[in-house]
Amino acid sequence: MGQIFLVRHGQASFGKADYDQLSALGLEQARLLGRWYANTRQRFDKVIHGGMTRHRQTAEACLGELPTALLPDAQWITDDDFAEFDHKEVLLRHCPAFADADAFKAQLANEADPSRALEQLFRAAMQRWMDGGDYTESWPAFRGRCVRALERLDAGGGKQATIVFTSGGVIAALMQHLLGLQDTQTMALNWSLANCGVTRLLHRPGQFTLNCLNNYAHLEWLGQPGAVTYR
Repeated sequence: MGQIFLVRHGQASFGKADYDQLSALGLEQARLLGRWYANTRQRFDKVIHGGMTRHRQTAEACLGELPTALLPDAQWITDDDFAEFDHKEVLLRHCPAFADADAFKAQLANEADPSRALEQLFRAAMQRWMDGGDYTESWPAFRGRCVRALERLDAGGGKQATIVFTSGGVIAALMQHLLGLQDTQTMALNWSLANCGVTRLLHRPGQFTLNCLNNYAHLEWLGQPGAVTYR
């Protein structure tokens, strides 16, 4: 039976001019995951990452911690179908104020609980997207391409171990597909996925089975405060 490790990218640069870059903490989260795999002697036969910079950076920082013996001639593949949905468009359609990043941050800062306010705003924006409307990529289209990307991994077969560096929205959409979740449950799951958390699937031809969801024990391993993040 094969294994597929779905890794959410490390902490990105939320609120910065270029979100699609790992923060210093995001890089350290990826390295901690790599050290965990090195310590457990986890071997990978195939490496896949979405087309975003934060996916590639997470892959490089993580796998850079592994000895060559654990990556024997591993294929590195970029698959854009494992890319995240356009969160900027989703937020903008619901909240035009998001267009001005500084004003938006100032607006959140005035809230009694900025993190909670952002979560509520994001949930409402996601609900609007899921309900339909004029978006560059609809919710069904996004979910469909995520499922197609997973199904392409079906061709590998055997006992291969594949690691996929992707985003929270992709993992949540795949869990909806595999577990039959409702949209509201999928939104809640997406919000709960930790940066560099790992979801592992067991795989045989034509079948994917969830083995573990959102494991981030590797981030707690060294007992560093603040190592677990969700944005």
